[in-house]
Amino acid sequence: MTVQLTAGFIPLLDVAPLVIAREIGFAEEEGLDLQLQRAPSWSTLRDMLALGQIEVAHMLSPVPVASALGLGGSAAQLDALSVLSVNGNVIGVSRDLAKRMKDAGFGFDFADAFAAGKALIAASGDKPRIGVPFPFSMHAELLYHWLGALGVKAPQDLQVKTVPPPLMAQAMAAGEIDAFCVGEPWGSIAVENGVGELLLPGSAIWSFAPEKVLAVRHEWATKEPDLCRRLMRATWRAGRWLSNIENRMMASEILARPEYVDVEAGILERALSGRLVISPSGDIRRQAEYVRFFAGAATFPWRSQAAFIGSRLAARTGLDRAQAMDAARMVFRADLYRRNLADVGAEMPGASEKLEGAIAHPTAVSSVSGKLILAPDSFFDGSIFDPSAIS
Repeated sequence: MTVQLTAGFIPLLDVAPLVIAREIGFAEEEGLDLQLQRAPSWSTLRDMLALGQIEVAHMLSPVPVASALGLGGSAAQLDALSVLSVNGNVIGVSRDLAKRMKDAGFGFDFADAFAAGKALIAASGDKPRIGVPFPFSMHAELLYHWLGALGVKAPQDLQVKTVPPPLMAQAMAAGEIDAFCVGEPWGSIAVENGVGELLLPGSAIWSFAPEKVLAVRHEWATKEPDLCRRLMRATWRAGRWLSNIENRMMASEILARPEYVDVEAGILERALSGRLVISPSGDIRRQAEYVRFFAGAATFPWRSQAAFIGSRLAARTGLDRAQAMDAARMVFRADLYRRNLADVGAEMPGASEKLEGAIAHPTAVSSVSGKLILAPDSFFDGSIFDPSAIS
């Protein structure tokens, strides 16, 4: 019997696994009628899920962690069943700020986080206004880690403004923000509209950052283990399909539809291919694996990633760090991932935690298959997060 599930989403490139699960038939193969419901903002989407108006959400990876810590006004317990996407964010600056940076000698290489950060700090003056899609987001975490490592008191010395992704270019055009960190295609839209230039991919700050997760209510995951299993399998297969280069154009055309991202397919295809136009004059930069949906166990919900997020949130909000990390670990459901995806061929790491930031080169690691190679996960400043350390 086919069961209907409703998944909420924000129009972004990285909603692709849910869209492809529906449109290519992976959900149907699992007996699911997956309905996709667009939300206007991350807070609305979180509340829709928390209140049971939808069963599933394409969600910012820190949101379930924040909910577990009692942050943001949502008391609902949310689970991250799997990671939907890794990386995929971009930092952009206004045309005026870009000009000041160029006049000071910065070359916009779209790669060097040290040089880009120093140039941004020098050119932006006191308390730059920076747009992020939500306070509890990987966008904010990347921004604070990046500028904090360069000597800025973050977020105290920044004016951080919450702007829904589709409105980011408009906010920059209206002079409300000087810079942003946002997921594609909305950084590219700022370039297309002639109001901004792209400075860095998020992966230049953290090369393997969990961006979106497949989120459900903990209560639902407990009461509906079979539906949970089928949902996870459908989105995992969609991620594998997306990892095939030959499918990029079709994926772009599907995502471009008005009911999904509603942006010209060519812009989406460029982001999927890591071929980004960074300025209105047409300068192109290439970024390998700009966004990942599958390779290198990209969909595995590492509990060390959750602990990292919990640690960062605790440091900013005055919560006990050890308790926050423990609560965060329970949110990323590596146990369900292992239980529900083992028989479809998903790569299963030998452990559910690792040192975050310690992998500088593609590295073979212990796994069930013996064939798992993890991609680099280094931070730009060389920092390493040890999930077992509490001091």
